[in-house]
Amino acid sequence: MPKTDRLESLVQRELSDILRTEVKDNLGFITVTGVKITNELSYMFIYYSVLGNKEDLEKTQSALERAKGFIKNQIASRVKMYKVPELVFKYDETLLKGMKIDEILKKKP
Repeated sequence: MPKTDRLESLVQRELSDILRTEVKDNLGFITVTGVKITNELSYMFIYYSVLGNKEDLEKTQSALERAKGFIKNQIASRVKMYKVPELVFKYDETLLKGMKIDEILKKKP
């Protein structure tokens, strides 16, 4: 397993814990579905999903943006990295796509 894969797994676990226990803002029911770190450690893409409607998603997105600096500092203190990349939060639409496909399959005779 390459080094970045192990680092991504570690960051995903720590990030889930940070969001669950440290962030005081209301994030709703959020799940970190993946973390991708660029090879030069410039960016860390954090993929997440939210259970709820569009309004819940918008609240979560704004809460994540407000807490971005705090989250980055928490990652820096928990994970030993030469450089902590810039955080980029991206909504993972895989769940929605899966639900749409499931609906289509249920409608087929």
